[in-house]
Amino acid sequence: MESVDLIVIGSGWHGLVSAKTYLDLNPSARVVLLEAEPYVGGVWAKHRLYKGLKTNNTMGYYEFSDFPMDKSAYGVKTGGHIPGHIVSRYFEDYVEQFKLADMIRLNCKVDSAEHQVDGTWIVTAIQRGKEAPVTSSIATQKLIVATGLTSEPYMPKFDGHDAFEAPLLHCRYFVDFENEILQAGKRVTVFGGTKSAWDVAYACATSGVQVDWVIRESGHGPVWMTFPHATPFKICLEKLLMTRFLTWFSPCIWGDADGYGWVRRLLHKTWVGRQLVDTLRQMQNSHFIRLNGYDKHHQTQLLKPWHLSYHAASSVSILNYPTDFFEQVKNGNIRIHIADIIKLSPHTVHLSTGNSLLTDALVCSTGWKSTPPLKFLPEIINSKLGLPWSPEILNKELLEKATEEIKYRFPILRSPPQVGANYKLLSKDAEAAAPHPFRLTRFLVPPPLFKEHSIAFIGTTQTGCTALIAQTQALWVAAFFADQLSSTPAATTDRIHSSLISKRLDKSAAPASWDESSAMEWETALHTEFSKWRSPAGFGNRNPDFMIDALPYIDLLLKDLGLNSHRKKDPLREIFAPYTAKDYRGLIEEFKTTRARR
Repeated sequence: MESVDLIVIGSGWHGLVSAKTYLDLNPSARVVLLEAEPYVGGVWAKHRLYKGLKTNNTMGYYEFSDFPMDKSAYGVKTGGHIPGHIVSRYFEDYVEQFKLADMIRLNCKVDSAEHQVDGTWIVTAIQRGKEAPVTSSIATQKLIVATGLTSEPYMPKFDGHDAFEAPLLHCRYFVDFENEILQAGKRVTVFGGTKSAWDVAYACATSGVQVDWVIRESGHGPVWMTFPHATPFKICLEKLLMTRFLTWFSPCIWGDADGYGWVRRLLHKTWVGRQLVDTLRQMQNSHFIRLNGYDKHHQTQLLKPWHLSYHAASSVSILNYPTDFFEQVKNGNIRIHIADIIKLSPHTVHLSTGNSLLTDALVCSTGWKSTPPLKFLPEIINSKLGLPWSPEILNKELLEKATEEIKYRFPILRSPPQVGANYKLLSKDAEAAAPHPFRLTRFLVPPPLFKEHSIAFIGTTQTGCTALIAQTQALWVAAFFADQLSSTPAATTDRIHSSLISKRLDKSAAPASWDESSAMEWETALHTEFSKWRSPAGFGNRNPDFMIDALPYIDLLLKDLGLNSHRKKDPLREIFAPYTAKDYRGLIEEFKTTRARR
C-alpha cells in the first residue's frame, strides 16, 4: 500500500493552499492531493463555469498574499469583478508557480477515510480514466478535508418530477445545459432566493430567455444584494469589511482576539454603545434599500429581503453584473413569484398561489450538502468528528451555558428576528434540518481528535474573504499537525474567559472543571453556537457564517501561531486602513523564524 505524510482532499482555494503551505514547512514531505473533478479550482474549475459568471470579490481582494493576481497579466482592472475563467486560470498558474502538479491526482474521487488505532488514516479513492475505474488505498499520517461547502448539490424532490419531461437541474449543472437553455424565446423557471438564483436569472434574461423566478413563500426570502461600492462615499464593500474600526460594531464572540476588547465592551455592554450599534445597522439597511430602489416597481418590491442585512452575514451579496439587474425585472424579462412549488407536470411548474408556469427547464438554486462527500470509517469515528449530520459531540448543558454567555456578552442578540413568517423546512433532509452546526475547534479540528494532530476540516467557514482565511487556516493547520502552535485554543480560552467571568455576578456559565479538554469544548461551544444567534438569516445553524468578523478571526489564528496580527505601520492605519492580501505577505517566513526561536 502506498504511504504518504499528508493527503489533501479537494483542490479549491483551501485545498491548494493547504498542500502548498504544508510543503513550505515540510519540504521533504510526501503529499498527495486528491481531486474528484477533471480540473483544479473547486467551484471555479473551468468545467463548472457558465456564460458571464463572475466573482463577488473585486480585483485585489481575491488572491493569495504570496501570489498576487497581476492586473496586467490577467486583464482585470483594479476594482473590477473577476470573470470565472480568470479565477480558473489563476488556480492553474498557482499550481505551476509552486510546482504542485506532480502531487495532484485529478478524476480521483475519495470514497472513504478510515481512522486507524494509531491515529493515522487509510484513504480509499476511485481513479476514473479512459478505461475502467481503479480503486486504491493510501495510508497517510495526516489528513486535510478541503471539500468545502459547495461540493455536493442539494436537490429537493418534487411531486411529479418523473413526468416533468424537461431539464430539471441544480444550478451546479447549469453549465451542462447552457447551450440548450440560453436561447432566445425559451422559458426557464428558477427556484430559490440565493445569489446563484440571481446569477442564473440574469444569464437567462440577458440571452432573451423568459424567466419565471420562484422564491419560496415558506423560506427565508431573497438574499440581500448591494452594489460593490457602498456608503455615500462609494467605498468598496470589501474595504469596509476588512477595516478594524468597523469590525468593532459587530458583536463577535472571538472579537477580543484583536486586542481591542475594551472598545467592544463599550459598544456592546453599555446603553449608549448599543444605541450607536443599532443606529448603524438601521442606517445600513436603509442605505441598501434606497440604493437598490426596491420600492420603485411592484415587481422589484418582491425582491426586498425579509430581514435586516445585519442578520444575513455571507447572504449579503453583490450586484456584479455589467448591466442593471433590476431593469430585467421591470421590463418583464424576469417575473417574480413568491410561492411554493406544489408539483410538476409535463413542462409545467404548479405553484401554491394556484398559478401554473409553462417552462422549458427548471433550475434549482437550493444550496449544498454540508457534510464532506465521503464515508468516515469505522462508523464509531463519526461520533468524534463534529459534522452537522454526525452525532452531537458537545453536551446539552454546555451548549445552554454557551448560549447564556453569548447573550450576556451581546444583549443585542437576545431577541433574534423571525426569518420568514411562514417558514418551514424545504424537506426533512434539507441542510437547514441538520441537528447542529459543525463542532470544530477554531472551525478546523474536532475537539475529541485534537490531541491526535491527525485531521483537519478546512473551508467550512462562509465569509467574504475566502482567500485570506484559507491561507491563514492552512498555516494554522500545518503548525497544528506538527504541534507547533504558540498557544493552544484551550489556553487562549482560559485567559479570555477567566477575565470575563470574574466580572459577572452569576459565574455558573463556566464549566465545572477547567482542564484543557473542557476549556476547548467550552470555546468550541461558544464559537459554533455564536453564528446561530449572529446570523439567523444566513447559514449560522449549519456552519460558521460571518462577514465583518473575518478580520478578528484571522487575528485569532495568528495569535495561536505566535505571529503579529496588527500588521499596519502605525496605530491610525491599524484602525482605519482596510486590510488586504499584501498585509499578510511573508507569513510563512515569519512563522519559520518564530519556530526556530523556540
